[in-house]
Amino acid sequence: MENSENIPADDGHVDLSTLVSEDGKNAKSVLCQRCGSKVLCPGMAVLAEKELFLPSMRKKTGITQGEGTVDGDTLTSHWLVDDMYTFERLELAIPVCFIHHVCVLQSECISIHIGQAGVQIGNSCWELYCLEHGIQADGTIPGEAVAGRSDDSSKTFFIETQAGKHVPRAIFVDLEPTVVDEVRNGSYRRLYHPDHLISGKEDAANNYARGHYTVGTELIDVVLERIRKLTEQTCGRQAFMIFRSFGGGTGSGFTSLLMERMSVEYSRKSKLEFSIYPAPQVSTAVVEPYNSILTTHSTLEHSDCAFMVDNEAIYDIYQRNLDVERPTYTNLNRLVAQIVSSITASLRFDGALNVDLTEFQTNLVPYPRIHFPLVAYAPIISAEKAYHEQMNVAEITNSCFHPANQMVKCDPRHGKYMACCLLYRGDVVHKDVNDAISSIKTKRIVQFVDWCPTGFKVGMNYQPPTTVPGGDLAKVQRAVCMLSNTTAIAEAWARLDHKFDLMFAKRAFVHWYVGEGMEEGEFAEAREDLAALEKDYEEVATDFVEYEREEGEEEY
Repeated sequence: MENSENIPADDGHVDLSTLVSEDGKNAKSVLCQRCGSKVLCPGMAVLAEKELFLPSMRKKTGITQGEGTVDGDTLTSHWLVDDMYTFERLELAIPVCFIHHVCVLQSECISIHIGQAGVQIGNSCWELYCLEHGIQADGTIPGEAVAGRSDDSSKTFFIETQAGKHVPRAIFVDLEPTVVDEVRNGSYRRLYHPDHLISGKEDAANNYARGHYTVGTELIDVVLERIRKLTEQTCGRQAFMIFRSFGGGTGSGFTSLLMERMSVEYSRKSKLEFSIYPAPQVSTAVVEPYNSILTTHSTLEHSDCAFMVDNEAIYDIYQRNLDVERPTYTNLNRLVAQIVSSITASLRFDGALNVDLTEFQTNLVPYPRIHFPLVAYAPIISAEKAYHEQMNVAEITNSCFHPANQMVKCDPRHGKYMACCLLYRGDVVHKDVNDAISSIKTKRIVQFVDWCPTGFKVGMNYQPPTTVPGGDLAKVQRAVCMLSNTTAIAEAWARLDHKFDLMFAKRAFVHWYVGEGMEEGEFAEAREDLAALEKDYEEVATDFVEYEREEGEEEY
């Protein structure tokens, strides 16, 4: 590189003279001060007639010809590089590698797996990520695969060391050692950094208070220090993905404590949860309702978006769709991993319509408290059945709106949709997606609240789903994950609140919580908050159209 300048990674504007040398043909190279990458290459920023935009492009972006700087976000949000080639007088406005580098800087995620459920789901997720990115169990990529690689897709979830090893941006934590020891001694033991596998000496005994007030406080500073070190190794804006269960002592209590502390230190970072919600009939602990309501209350203001899954719903899906009579937790977790992979595919792989994590929040969460989207996935099908079924875009889209494919036991037909996001991956084209959505609107399968437009947020990614060898899911050419914010999820909260009320009316098991330093008043406070949450869902389903119209008439 003949010319080189250091431009801060946080600098939102790039001066035209920085991109192009005086003769208008050779671009200067820009070094990112955070990661040291060379962002521009010579000869890639050729500007015809020294114009940055044609009139039609200026109208679109609001940028005038005489301005000396251009906002990189404005360029990338309005115009693809391929589109710029179509203009006769403008060969390329900004180099591909600059745009690509910006994307990489903004897509790094840190996963935090808490408690038995979180750690075991983490095992399945990282097994799948490794398969998707061609990474072996020891973190290396085979030589021939390295030679053919031309992308940085793995950087979203993995840190690449100078030795070429890929280390997960993940922390596993449990208050007792058994489950984390399984990771330490498992087939992927060489993949993880030893310092990121954290365990205590005694468990929370299914007690929220132990995880939050006593046993959990012994580990919290260690975990926060590990998180701090991981965040220092990221180049750009990162998000946190937290995996846990509502019903366990560590998953409920320790997660609440951690998220309270993280909100102080990382208030501007997105925090997304993947939570195992208590099933209606299947229970792992008698005190699940207590733990779930206490943790929901304490994390409500610290979580940006929480995707919930219940074991009973997945059990039924496995038995009905995959003909597995007695699925194990490994079976269930591999299905959850496919969902997580679909949600994050846009951060890692190329696509026609990629969706950033912050876009989920913008499009799915109309009010801060109502941030519990319902998750559905299709196709969930065995290899034997897949051989005889077509599974086109219309079919898999329709399947997502059926209760049998929902990951929480509730019926979306009994509620109204506030927002709906459809994330396609694999062999999918715009026309098929548009036809499928038009069909759903025509049949009135989906009923939206009156105050929200009946629009669907769509993501399309070229990477087809990857299956685990020996797994139950068939290898398919296309799949869709639906995230919908619907008032139907209030059914699940109402069930849980009822179970809480039955026990708390008799003050059953309360002494175990009070004995760990918790006050009995916290139970009543948490229950009131959940009653308010139920009321919130009830109110958003109400028709506000007339009220808003009257208010608008008064203003004008």
